[in-house]
Amino acid sequence: MSLSLEAVSKSFGPARAVAGVSLAVERGELFAVLGPSGCGKTTLLRLIAGFERPDAGSVTVGERVVSSPGAFLGPERRRIGMVFQDYALFPHLTVRRNVAFGLPRADRPRTMSTLELVGLQHKADRYPHELSGGERQRVALARALAPGPAVVLLDEPFSSLDAALRADIRRDVELILREAGTTAVLVTHDQEEALSLADRLAVMREGRLVQVGAPEDVYARPADRWAAQFVGEVNVIRGMSRAGGVETRLGTFDVARATGLSGAVHVAVRPEQLDLRVDRSGNAEITQREFRGHDVLYRLRHETGGTVLVQLPSVELFEVGERVFVGPRRAAVVSLVD
Repeated sequence: MSLSLEAVSKSFGPARAVAGVSLAVERGELFAVLGPSGCGKTTLLRLIAGFERPDAGSVTVGERVVSSPGAFLGPERRRIGMVFQDYALFPHLTVRRNVAFGLPRADRPRTMSTLELVGLQHKADRYPHELSGGERQRVALARALAPGPAVVLLDEPFSSLDAALRADIRRDVELILREAGTTAVLVTHDQEEALSLADRLAVMREGRLVQVGAPEDVYARPADRWAAQFVGEVNVIRGMSRAGGVETRLGTFDVARATGLSGAVHVAVRPEQLDLRVDRSGNAEITQREFRGHDVLYRLRHETGGTVLVQLPSVELFEVGERVFVGPRRAAVVSLVD
């Protein structure tokens, strides 16, 4: 089912955790809410689930208003499944009984079919302490899916996994959710996680949604300087807008949304939108190199005194201390920011 929020707000004393959030999640969509710790994203999830009552606004699941100034349904009546950050499994119950917990007796045959969906039918009689972190996460997901919820909410579900396991498990979770056809909302502070998993995402700051859109749009066309700097590495560069392009100290960039603008502006240039070549009379010097395996992040000191980040494939390495020329990559289209 679809999910919508209209002007939802929540305060705890003088602190406003969620400030007038409006949002629509389509049926079957995998939606991410991305933001730093303390921005209100977990509170937003709890308002959707019914664990908190909003001060204002409404929450609708499908065609049913589950929270409004005149009505409030408890969590058990909303058909919403929840996957908690720490999984919240019962240590004294087997995998089978954890998944069946809370199901009416008539629905308990769904337990094994749900375990098959997450690939754990062969471990139905194990206990949580006998499973790996990734397997415990899949049990928690199976428990959320077993009642056939309208929406599944996931609260930082991968944060307790080590880095080597995280990418594989999140891909497994994505495939499971898509096979189940379930509408899902994931909250996370991890940019890579949100960008790689979500059909659409919302960037949240201080209780408000800064930007909502497809991952590629949010990354390539950030709404403002803060969003640009939060969603990945970025160079914010001052320039002069002329005839649809912006002239900067690094060269001239094609710019989205520049039509009709003139004068001083700032542009958000991603490190991969720049190129390097060795040049003894170049305009920059490499001061740091961060090798990441498939790519390398270089930190340069530009001749004008500023710092520039450049990301390139690791097939060719430049050395720290080398003099280079840095400029726009061909066909790089950057975004204006405030």
